[in-house]
Amino acid sequence: MGKKRIVKTNTESGDSNVKAETVDISNKKKVESGILHVRSTYNNTELVLTDKKGNVLAVSSSGKLGFKGAKKGTPFAAAKVGETLGAKAQTLGIKEIGVIVKGVGSGRESGIRGFISKGINLISIKDATPIPYNGPKPKKPRRV
Repeated sequence: MGKKRIVKTNTESGDSNVKAETVDISNKKKVESGILHVRSTYNNTELVLTDKKGNVLAVSSSGKLGFKGAKKGTPFAAAKVGETLGAKAQTLGIKEIGVIVKGVGSGRESGIRGFISKGINLISIKDATPIPYNGPKPKKPRRV
């Protein structure tokens, strides 16, 4: 993903000098609009930036930024995740995003706020939190 080292040898002149060049091989796409997926649990917040087709462009989470334990689920950690992913989105050239939110954690809103603080327009917010229709099976009645 980073810079690759390409070693070129000059066989024509017979020199023993080896020339090393660093070439950036990453093929960064220039995308105008994308989708931000926010997965917020009680213990962590993950943000995934994709294009309109769903191909992943960038990923970040509060655990990846160095937060540990209960601090990963805080709104502050989610805001920092949003800011770092917003900076990555700026380098990709993203101008506007739609947001899909999943989960019940406390970092839902602050992750989005941190992302749009980098100057990216917000088109829509969709809540896709899975909701059970019947829920878990109830406990059996006590026999005394």
